[in-house]
Amino acid sequence: VIIYGDLPKNKENVIYLSNHQCTVDWIIADMLAIRQNALGHVRYVLKDGLKWLPLYGWYFSQVRPCTFSLLAKFNEKEMREKLRAQMKTETTMYLVIFPEGTRYNPEIPKVIADSQSFAEKEGLAILKHVLTPRVKATHVAIDTMKDYLDAVYDVTVAYEGTVDHKGQRKLAPSMTEFLCKECPRVHIFIDRIELKDIPEEQMYMRRWLHERFEIKDKLLIEFYDAKDSKRRNKFPGKSVHSKLSLKKTLPSLLFLGGLTASMLLTESGRKLYVKTWIYGTLIGCLWVSIKP
Repeated sequence: VIIYGDLPKNKENVIYLSNHQCTVDWIIADMLAIRQNALGHVRYVLKDGLKWLPLYGWYFSQVRPCTFSLLAKFNEKEMREKLRAQMKTETTMYLVIFPEGTRYNPEIPKVIADSQSFAEKEGLAILKHVLTPRVKATHVAIDTMKDYLDAVYDVTVAYEGTVDHKGQRKLAPSMTEFLCKECPRVHIFIDRIELKDIPEEQMYMRRWLHERFEIKDKLLIEFYDAKDSKRRNKFPGKSVHSKLSLKKTLPSLLFLGGLTASMLLTESGRKLYVKTWIYGTLIGCLWVSIKP
């Protein structure tokens, strides 16, 4: 994990705005949160359909102040109510938003072309390595939490090994590829922004958000397309190779590894493992149906 910019050591109440490429992106948010002792405080604005994923869907349904559907109108009232409920608990909030609304996928050029056409129609800068951001969720979150937030983290993520032999950008790694180290390094650029530097009116915030994505685009152009090969596969500026201490990783490894191994090494354990996936998924789907 290579980190650029300033990541505060202590946890803060923040909105985390990031580019979106793959399912690993929400793990990147966790990677930064654990370095601030804020892992248990991460919340997400997610697509509604994710709540139906086996086992993980129940988790996602518990940690999102808002879900959205690409086919439905954004529910501003629901998001405000859930954010206020979170603030009433007075616990630290680490709210993750991907303003693009969907993943940037170089293998689906139509999505990229449509995004660029929309930007051109609206008189906005055309972006190459990110999609045109949508401001609604970001505006609602900042407006609702403006007296609660410490800052906004503008995060740009790039994965190594995602350029082919012709120099063209490839699909970002899947979760399996990432965990199997087919992506050797992930580069994370963090810009901590004070609330006073962000316009409050939605119309002006929309322009501000697009300008932030222009900065992301320039960083990613430098990462993927720099003419000087020595400048590729890294962001400009100073970086830190950020490692986690054994204190933060070993307890989880021992607990989860021991629990999984003990289940898979015996026939009864393997049956229990399968039943956990089956019945856990069914119970999770029932739960999110009753309590959406």
